[in-house]
Amino acid sequence: MRKQGLSHALLVQLKRDPDGLLLDGEPAYTCARLRPGAVLQINLREGLSSGTVTPVCQPLAIVYEDEDLFVINKPAGMPVHPSHGNREMTLANALAARYLERGEPFCFRPIGRLDKNTSGLVLLAKNGLSGCLLSGMAGRRQIRREYLAVCKGRLPDNGTVDAPIGRVPGSALLREVRPDGRSAVTHFERMDDAAGLSLARVWLETGRTHQIRVHMAHIGHPLPGDFLYCPDFTKISRQALHAARLCFPHPLTGEALQFEAPLPRDMAALLEKG
Repeated sequence: MRKQGLSHALLVQLKRDPDGLLLDGEPAYTCARLRPGAVLQINLREGLSSGTVTPVCQPLAIVYEDEDLFVINKPAGMPVHPSHGNREMTLANALAARYLERGEPFCFRPIGRLDKNTSGLVLLAKNGLSGCLLSGMAGRRQIRREYLAVCKGRLPDNGTVDAPIGRVPGSALLREVRPDGRSAVTHFERMDDAAGLSLARVWLETGRTHQIRVHMAHIGHPLPGDFLYCPDFTKISRQALHAARLCFPHPLTGEALQFEAPLPRDMAALLEKG
């Protein structure tokens, strides 16, 4: 079961449930040996609950949903998680309200995250098993994300930024390229340019905090509207970054899934000619 991706926590939960593991219809221990033709049944009950998340009705752009996962197109300005400064107007609150309407227990399981002011596709697990499997897939880099970014200046046709990123001393938020930082690799391809700006398709080999924003600023092409690294709000009020594409195999069926979210209006407007 560990080789199939089940975590230690899930195995503990199964062992505590009298019907958690059934071997040919009979309760079984995890030390049982399987015989050819035997049927092992796993009954994973949804027992966890994110009870501290207040349900708040808000619009949700659900791109895909099945019994194991959600893909949601998050708008800019909506945080993924509740925080000290925002306990109610987040993706978690909106999803909690949806579950409340259905009369179902709610446990918030995002796989990765987006900054508050980054728009685009967010992947969430709907149960403990899919959450465990998707987290493992993310760690093995089997979940591919592509971003669209509007950058200042005219980018090269394509390129790679390989530069370590670390915290700016004395700041809890700011990151910078620094020799003692953690390895970070960003690839980009210029898709369009207009009005002194470039539209880039961006994908990552690593997942450092603010990686795209820091790397683009480092090479002289920051994202307008970025309050940390390019506070130019003359044309857009948030960083011009959008999680546009998400590709991964379904954690249980193995089916290849691919989702896309179109460029938001505020970013598209930056590239309008004339």
